[in-house]
Amino acid sequence: MVPLLLAWITSLVPPGAYAGDKAIRAAVVKALVPLEAGAAGHIEKKTCFACHNQTYPTLAFATARSRGLAVADAVLKDQADHVSAFLTEHRDEFRSGKGTGGQADSAGAALLVLELAGYEPDETTAAVVHFLLVSQPGKDHWSSSSSTRPPTEVSSFTTTCLAVRGLKTWQTKDQKATAKKRIDAARGWLTKATPADTEDRVFRLLGLQEAGATKKDVAAAAFDLLGTQRPDGGWGQTKDMASDPYATGTALYALHSAGGLKTAHPAYRAGVKFLLAAQRADGTWLVHSRSKPFQPYYESGFPHGKDQFISSSASGWAAAALALALPEK
Repeated sequence: MVPLLLAWITSLVPPGAYAGDKAIRAAVVKALVPLEAGAAGHIEKKTCFACHNQTYPTLAFATARSRGLAVADAVLKDQADHVSAFLTEHRDEFRSGKGTGGQADSAGAALLVLELAGYEPDETTAAVVHFLLVSQPGKDHWSSSSSTRPPTEVSSFTTTCLAVRGLKTWQTKDQKATAKKRIDAARGWLTKATPADTEDRVFRLLGLQEAGATKKDVAAAAFDLLGTQRPDGGWGQTKDMASDPYATGTALYALHSAGGLKTAHPAYRAGVKFLLAAQRADGTWLVHSRSKPFQPYYESGFPHGKDQFISSSASGWAAAALALALPEK
């Protein structure tokens, strides 16, 4: 990040006392309880994979662990076992290029759970990689299979980022050359494509970093995302929506992990302050759904009723972003 950029961003964020590590740690610990309950509850109720109760909660579990917070081995193992069982059940569909519901969205998000949980490569992960390689042939990126479940399953930037990360992490030796071609093409698309909202900006930044873009292109994407931070320290999902924990958590996570923004920087600290203020007494963050449901409703054990699925994703991102502000262990 260039100094002038950081100075400009600093001028945008509100002043105020920064919450110390103790308050941040307490907030993350409190968030892990309902996240674990919702992740376990999904496994009890469903055989399918669900990004809202598994991918982003698992991101929180893994990030919290990296900061020395207690997360039982069984929590990550249970998620990996459930996702692996689902993918293995549909291995032939992946090998044939057919895939499952959710298509590349689900494939990339599921592989991320396995990565975060420390799962080892096997025939199933190779089959999912094959599906990503042959999915949407002739395109320089991957498009989302859904247009009715914003913000998590609507952006081609999200789908492309997760697909690239999946290919990088899980490709076999025989898949390496083909994977490189698709990643190179995706990098070109990510560099040129214009993001429309926070989800696009977040996953464009993450995707560029994953795809090995130049420092200049990554910095430009970070600049774009930083520039949309609100005076309250948060981000909104769209320009017409108020700041919320989902958009804020994703933005902070991307800016630090891909954009190189220090968690001690005033912009990050302002985002932390927003998240701490928005956390509920039960440890969750509430975000109201704007998706059009097409599957039967069920209770996973995470609060907030019909807003629970986006709220679970938001809580996972928020907890991960807060955990990043703690010293690494």
